Amino acid sequence: MLKTKVLIFIVSYNAERTIRDVLDRIPSSLLNDEQFDFEVLIIDDCSIDSTFETIFQHSQVSRKFPITMLKNPNNLGYGGNQKLGYRYAIDEGFDIVALLHGDGQYAPEELPNLLIPLIMKNADAVFGSRMLVRKAARNGGMPLYKYYGNKILSFLQNRIVGTNLSEYHSGYRLYSCAALNKIPFEQNSNGFDFDTEIIIQFHRAGLHIVELPIPTFYGDEICHVQGIPYAWKVLFASIKSRLQDFGLFFDPKFEVSTSTTPYLPKFSFKSSHSFALASVSPGDRLLFLGCGPVSSVTPFVNKNCILTLVDHNITPEHRILARTSFEVDLNECDFQPFFREPVDNVLLLDVIEHLKDPESFLLKVREYMDPGRSRLIISSPNIGFVFTRLSLLFGQFNYGPRGILDLTHTRLFTFNSLLRTLKQQGFSIISVQGVPAPFPLSLGLGSKLANILIKANCLAINLSHNLFSYQSFIIATANPTVTHLLKKSIRHTSAIFNKINNQC
Repeated sequence: MLKTKVLIFIVSYNAERTIRDVLDRIPSSLLNDEQFDFEVLIIDDCSIDSTFETIFQHSQVSRKFPITMLKNPNNLGYGGNQKLGYRYAIDEGFDIVALLHGDGQYAPEELPNLLIPLIMKNADAVFGSRMLVRKAARNGGMPLYKYYGNKILSFLQNRIVGTNLSEYHSGYRLYSCAALNKIPFEQNSNGFDFDTEIIIQFHRAGLHIVELPIPTFYGDEICHVQGIPYAWKVLFASIKSRLQDFGLFFDPKFEVSTSTTPYLPKFSFKSSHSFALASVSPGDRLLFLGCGPVSSVTPFVNKNCILTLVDHNITPEHRILARTSFEVDLNECDFQPFFREPVDNVLLLDVIEHLKDPESFLLKVREYMDPGRSRLIISSPNIGFVFTRLSLLFGQFNYGPRGILDLTHTRLFTFNSLLRTLKQQGFSIISVQGVPAPFPLSLGLGSKLANILIKANCLAINLSHNLFSYQSFIIATANPTVTHLLKKSIRHTSAIFNKINNQC
């Protein structure tokens, strides 16, 4: 039978008085269990006492399990020390890594129970929680201020991140090494907020955390956590991860989602999609440039519009819905085939910011549009949105997988610069609207909070569309090109000469 390789990883700093006891309390039943292959890794984080020497002396006396000892030449911090242990566990082919603390605050006796969900493949991580059993933490000596601080912070973090953990701040944790290998834990903080960041990563990656009750023990160990700075850091990390859902912030260590559909249709609330759908009439002939997924097209079909679809990825489902379709790169294509049939509206929704040369693109569109008759319906993110401005104020300019600073955007527009670009390329503006942020995509389509935020955003847009519009939504018509005007003059002059000749 193939044994499960388990690494018991003990982080230690100035733990010479407690480390022997922690090692002695590791259950012998685990070491004698034939289904496990155990090793203990102790990393001394540059202690200034005799922690490392104590570990070495103990290893010479007690040989009931193999011990690997490491001492960092420089203090890496609580999170930095964990990074080394998890990297060791992954590189050495362990299946599970169990984190213990050298100060004895977490009971090694609980290891057999905590291992069960991981052995049964029912969890990607198991956390020992001091808060699952009512009053257990206080009975175990947890100070009142820490108890309520833990409860309040965990409540806030659950609300912000979208988790449902009894506590965020237990250091007794067991991880599947396969799960650890899926997240960029090495990018996390070197401080105590590492533990919060790894929870956020597991949640965003869709990995399953199981909590089991553990006893609480508070002795005379020295606490190295500074309460207020720690609280601020873990809340800030939680808020950053939530802002990333809104496309308002980006930190690559939180980009661990397995979702492959970053662009979603937005017809059920006030958005560029719903505005565009309301702007066309039943039976209109639409040229949809950069049409996106089928779900972004279907509502226009349901409105009995006649579609010509253009995108770099046209599926059989697209072809069923469209009268005509073209699978091309919009940066490098001939526009003439798109306009072989009359067009009432050209739709360019959230596309122009992805193009290499938007100005030349708009000129080509204008060249083939019917002046004064067909309309251009265009939307684009507003880089002047209030949250982007605030980010710049604090020195942040974070590209991300979606939102205003999408990694695939090649050009950025403010509300006014998009208007100016359209006018410079020969379009007359018919109407302008500010689009609120897509709160329902992050908070849920049925979320009451999302609806409230949408309404508040719309009120703010009435005060300043430049500042509070998440996107610009513009309807324009093409002015005649010089070539068109020249041809019109030639035809008009020819008509005059024909009239004169007929009179003669």
